[in-house]
Amino acid sequence: MRRLAQAPNLAIATLWAHALREDGIGATVQREYLGAAAGQLPPDQCLPEIWIDDATQLETAERLLHELKNRPQRRWMCECGELVEGGFEQCWHCGRMMPA
Repeated sequence: MRRLAQAPNLAIATLWAHALREDGIGATVQREYLGAAAGQLPPDQCLPEIWIDDATQLETAERLLHELKNRPQRRWMCECGELVEGGFEQCWHCGRMMPA
């Protein structure tokens, strides 16, 4: 096992690990419940971490995590007239997908 990254919170750590697993990289979240010890331990020691099972996949995992952290931010107008901003590829008003 090899530590890949420290996440700012459990929700993001879980999303990153899930995305890595979808791309075929065995990833787990460690320190899931250590946030409860914040105040007793230094805060930076209580953040969740992403670990990968196979150290030979570290380079691929680092590249994928970089892509996850740096998703393009878009601004597009949906056919329904709703302005959609950020990394969303689907309109939150009507559910249509972003045009290609």
